[in-house]
Amino acid sequence: MDSDETQHLLPNGSTVWVLSTAAASQNLAQLLSLFRSGSTDPLIFGDAGQPEGVVIPFEVWRALIETSTDDEGFDSSYSVLRHRLKNPGGPSIPLEDVAAELGWDLEGDTDDSEFRSPN
Repeated sequence: MDSDETQHLLPNGSTVWVLSTAAASQNLAQLLSLFRSGSTDPLIFGDAGQPEGVVIPFEVWRALIETSTDDEGFDSSYSVLRHRLKNPGGPSIPLEDVAAELGWDLEGDTDDSEFRSPN
């Protein structure tokens, strides 16, 4: 019989413990008690030892949303690029398609004055 908890190696070399989905569902009430007592440790769960979901305190989630949102669309662009970098086996995407998705105009002039030397 498989263990309820499996160690999973992350790309950066650190590890996390992944709780089986069945065990996670049985421990939600205990996790809520921990959150109420001030714990912010996440519950990472999934099947076959693969992390597929995370349960975090609501206030932590709110803080993440607030710090990851801006008015210039950086968050959306960063999210798309991060996803693509984490999944390098996907098909190659032409630069023009990426630029269009991110709202970049490759044909127009670019104001690079802030990067020029003050000479």
